[in-house]
Amino acid sequence: MTTPYVIGIGNAVMDVISPVAEDRLAALGVQKGIMQLIERERSEYLMAAQADDHGPGRAQSKLVPGGSVANTLAGIGMLGLRTAFIGRVANDALGLSYAEQTEAAGTVFVNPPVVGDQLPTSRSIILVTPDGERSMNTYLGISAELGPEDVNPSVFQGAGWLFLEGYLFDKPKGKEAFLKAAKSCHEAGGQAGIALSDPFCVDRHREDFRRLVAGPMDYVIGNVHEWTSLYQVTDLEEALRLAQADCGTVICTRSGEDAILSRNGERVTAPVHRLVPVDATGAGDQFAAGLLYGLAVGAPLAVAGRMGCIAAAEVIGHVGPRPERDLRADFRAEGLI
Repeated sequence: MTTPYVIGIGNAVMDVISPVAEDRLAALGVQKGIMQLIERERSEYLMAAQADDHGPGRAQSKLVPGGSVANTLAGIGMLGLRTAFIGRVANDALGLSYAEQTEAAGTVFVNPPVVGDQLPTSRSIILVTPDGERSMNTYLGISAELGPEDVNPSVFQGAGWLFLEGYLFDKPKGKEAFLKAAKSCHEAGGQAGIALSDPFCVDRHREDFRRLVAGPMDYVIGNVHEWTSLYQVTDLEEALRLAQADCGTVICTRSGEDAILSRNGERVTAPVHRLVPVDATGAGDQFAAGLLYGLAVGAPLAVAGRMGCIAAAEVIGHVGPRPERDLRADFRAEGLI
């Protein structure tokens, strides 16, 4: 049997993670505990400040490839499936490290780093205070420039699944890239889907998202806020009814409550066992990884949903957005595989 092959398209963002004292965080003018979008100059200032703070003999910054879809692909790869990532990095130190680390982890990094005078590689400068709070300062850089020229239809041969990131929908080029990728995936016999990513993202591009959900998307993942925002209703059941009329497979996560999944008239729930999170970063990304693994190997819808919930529970139990143990052991323990 051929190993299923999943391709993802998303922002290629290098996480630059450093410990920082409370007073130093304040001195740098960073708001604690939130994610802020920053400009290039600000990112260069914070990177230089980190370099000064972590000189010889002191703890160095940790470089970890990130981005929502990239995290999902890492989870899928750890479950044993083939993965490839279409993203955009520059030919600079962060971009070369991003591509190298992604390949080393088993995901094919499709597009070579871009050479020339252009935007630098995207980065999220994450400052971690002694209490474990992560203050994220994200510069979108070159990854937000991804366009249809970055999508090569030949990459999709043999790919059963395509996963897209709603965050990339902010620019017209990103939308064009999505449509080209979905067409290429369908022509290769695969299924295309998207994570809505963020209710604010949905608000900004509601009509385009509606067309995408009702058109080329075979499956869509969203949470309560994203689904109700998409259809501009307050009642989740009404939002899901409208979604099911538009799209074959609809998945709704409910933050600590059972997930709801429907496919071509079948509706199931996947139980969530409540946990106190150590770090909620990556819960949605790893839910998608477990779910897509289940769908790709042909598991029943309820089983695929439960796999998503198990993967999300694992990742919130430790710091960092990617799994730290073999989830197949957890799946076996519940008789899912």
